[in-house]
Amino acid sequence: MTPLLELRGMRLTLPSGGRERAVVHRVDLAVPPGGALGLVGESGSGKSLTARAVLRLLPGGARVAGEVLFDGEPVTGMSPARLRRLRTHDVAMIFQDPRAHINPVRTVGDFLTEALITARGVRPRAATATVTALLREVGIADAPRRLRQRPSELSGGLLQRVMIAAALAGEPRLLLADEPTTALDVTTQAEVMAIVAEARAERGLALLFITHDLALAAAVCDRICVMYAGSTVEDLPAGRLREHAAHPYTRALLASRPDLGDADRPLRAIAGRPLSGFEVAGGCAFAPRCPDVRDVCRADRPEPRVCGEHVAACHFAEEPR
Repeated sequence: MTPLLELRGMRLTLPSGGRERAVVHRVDLAVPPGGALGLVGESGSGKSLTARAVLRLLPGGARVAGEVLFDGEPVTGMSPARLRRLRTHDVAMIFQDPRAHINPVRTVGDFLTEALITARGVRPRAATATVTALLREVGIADAPRRLRQRPSELSGGLLQRVMIAAALAGEPRLLLADEPTTALDVTTQAEVMAIVAEARAERGLALLFITHDLALAAAVCDRICVMYAGSTVEDLPAGRLREHAAHPYTRALLASRPDLGDADRPLRAIAGRPLSGFEVAGGCAFAPRCPDVRDVCRADRPEPRVCGEHVAACHFAEEPR
């Protein structure tokens, strides 16, 4: 089956100080039609830039190398008209901070209906009916009143639901969810992810879910792709994550999580500090923090290796653990 979204060796550079600096070194991932992939990593690892590269929503001067394919078609080669259709019909993005992406001086109704009216030619009355139904679907009561309100009158949880409704209004084939629960309390996080999961199931949507929460990604996604310092380092089925992780970074993340079934087990912090993509030099980016580091790790950057159902960028991924 052809992946709906596929990135092959995607590399991203940004201008800095008169030269180009790599902030994303290598991303390899694939999301099948109707599937869900969790892209997990620490802040600064390049997750959000990777998602924005899919829609070419990048800073001025950014350069993308490698392949970014949507349904087999290169995104980097799309004409302006085809790119507009990709953004308005095929792919929708749920951003991390809804207050930064909804115009604060316009009503929620204006925000939700604008794309339907301008991009799809839907009549205003029909567009209002559509978004009213969507607000109810995402759990917002008294939808007609909410449409008349401005963003400042809604809580963070309600605004994130509005963002989900806006994404669904375009009837996309792929959702890019960029840490949609980060600023929410735990209860609201669960409600928002339940809404996304239900919408996926009903519409057969594919999902790229970006998060720093490994357990949450494993709970809602089919596969997990772990990212570190601008590169994807492991890709494996979500059900095999806990027992079969092959990359030292993935195993270190799992070991650092509290275990409710073993309250006496001490937490294992990962030594050192995480690197941003622009700080990576030669060798394996995780080598300074890896407990199993060897000389070859410091000298040579590892290529992704297939290990059964896994792909891991580690020189020793095939060794027994």
